[in-house]
Amino acid sequence: MSSTYGSSSAQGSMRDAARDTMKDAKGAAREGAKAASEAGGNMQADLESLRNEVRRLTDQITEIVTASGSAAWTRARSNIEDAVSDATVKGQEAVHAVRQAGDTMVEVIDESLKKRPYTTLAIAVGIGYLLGATRRR
Repeated sequence: MSSTYGSSSAQGSMRDAARDTMKDAKGAAREGAKAASEAGGNMQADLESLRNEVRRLTDQITEIVTASGSAAWTRARSNIEDAVSDATVKGQEAVHAVRQAGDTMVEVIDESLKKRPYTTLAIAVGIGYLLGATRRR
């Protein structure tokens, strides 16, 4: 029976070794699952942090573009207002110059009528004739 006993003892040792190995494997599997779960949680937290950073950067870029756009619009509007103001001033100057030229022309004609009435009349008739001839064609 000693051989049976020895064999039984070897089998028991093997079973014990197999149980220990299984316990170690289960413990390692649990630790691996725990580490994977923690890593997954860390990855989720990292991913959420990354999303928040992207949102923050997007907001900053939007603010920069909006500020730049507003500044550009303000400059463009100022330039347009300056151009319109300059055009208004030049238009008023042109109107004033035309009025002065008209007033000067009237004064010259009045003076010419007083000094040389017949010559002025002859010039007016000649101009009228030229204008009439030009219109007929």
